Amino acid sequence: MKNNKPFIHLFRTFHSYYVYDVNTDSIVKISKDLYEYLHKVCTEDSVLDFEDAAENNSAISNLIKAGFLSSNRLEEIIHPQTDIVEYILNNKLSMLTLQVTQKCNLRCEYCVYSGNYEHNRTHSNKKMNFETAKKGIDFLINHSMDSNSISIGFYGGEPLLEFELIKRCIIYAEEVAEGKELLFSITTNGTLLNNEVASFLNEHKVSIMISLDGPKEIHDKSRKLALNKMGSFDLIMRNIEEIRKHYPDLYKKLKFNIVIDPENSLCCLNEFFVNYELVKDLAIRTSLVNGKYDNKGVPNHFIIESQYERFKVFLYEIGRLNINNISKIYYEQFQNEKVRMKDKETTKIGSLGKKGHHSGPCIPGALRLFMNVDGNLFPCERVDETSDDMIIGNIDSGFNIEKVKRLLNIGKLTEENCKNCWALLHCSLCAKFALDKSKLSANAKLSQCDGVRNRFDNFLKDYCFLKELGVRFNDYPDIISSL
Repeated sequence: MKNNKPFIHLFRTFHSYYVYDVNTDSIVKISKDLYEYLHKVCTEDSVLDFEDAAENNSAISNLIKAGFLSSNRLEEIIHPQTDIVEYILNNKLSMLTLQVTQKCNLRCEYCVYSGNYEHNRTHSNKKMNFETAKKGIDFLINHSMDSNSISIGFYGGEPLLEFELIKRCIIYAEEVAEGKELLFSITTNGTLLNNEVASFLNEHKVSIMISLDGPKEIHDKSRKLALNKMGSFDLIMRNIEEIRKHYPDLYKKLKFNIVIDPENSLCCLNEFFVNYELVKDLAIRTSLVNGKYDNKGVPNHFIIESQYERFKVFLYEIGRLNINNISKIYYEQFQNEKVRMKDKETTKIGSLGKKGHHSGPCIPGALRLFMNVDGNLFPCERVDETSDDMIIGNIDSGFNIEKVKRLLNIGKLTEENCKNCWALLHCSLCAKFALDKSKLSANAKLSQCDGVRNRFDNFLKDYCFLKELGVRFNDYPDIISSL
């Protein structure tokens, strides 16, 4: 049966009432009375005929005339880039990440290789040989004809255990990538960043991401050396100090990846990245520890601390708090949200059409192609490497285009749910989130949906709240006033 109710989501801030219109991807400020009326329409079984209602309600009439309150929903879930997948993968690759080894000199408790999480990777002595790496580099160049810039990343295990291979790869790539801007990056635990390594990485302008979880008492709880089970914090700090002393330009470009365990104190973590001399001026990226809280809730104290730190960032945004008094971690996170707030087109009047797909999936392999030690190709380094469903090809046979299209159209798994989801244009789910025991599963994907809707609902509220307080996001268009 066709759903004739308006495809909308209602939300409110402390002072105001809003409707998010799915078809136009727009936010409209409305009156309390209209908010309550639309809420009744959307939650009760009766169906509102808006054309009839418009005769007695000018607010509804104006919204309809402006293109809002349509009941249109997708008739078929299909990703709009499906037909160009093969062209993109053959001509517009932009990055290849090489898993140069599955070995690591640390044993981090939360690592996906640790064996602590079901159906994921484990450490091994496997390493990539140069011939396989060379094929990967050639593959990237041969499939990036229409890309002016390409990037090669090095990943592990701990990639610097294969430093000699990395050197050969970089030198080879520089020889064969003539005419293209060539970028290099490495994700490392930082324990092997000695002078020889730093000198080479500096010379070849390699971007370095170091895993660092906070001050010594936090970092060393999880990130221990495999050899003696001692913490790695002191060794990493010594290496960073040497880089700062001998390679200041390289030092200034260092970035840190923080894996936050909610059991630890956010206050302690914030203080470290704001005040510790070696790290306070460097860029950070954060994520929550993987898998640990899948079957139990995040500790309540962490939720409270997080909300408080986020509130302080808001106070800074409206000029009520000095930047020195806010969390660097949450400030960096909010900067990413501000970009999203700025880029979102609130005044786009249009329609979903008949065919489409929820946001979330990119063309698997197009942006962050990952090749493991065996030469198997994956959409990116974040997916489950043990899953056959995630393998999209091999360096010798090339891409399996049909598997790529299947992962791109992951919404097909949950088609009816997606058609009626008000957050579909701002969904963050790709195939990575649809795995259960290494197999694609509709139930696994659906288990993530409430979280997606809650995050987008919070995003809408935060944006409107900040706008009410006078925050402006560059040239970001205003919310549409009540019509």
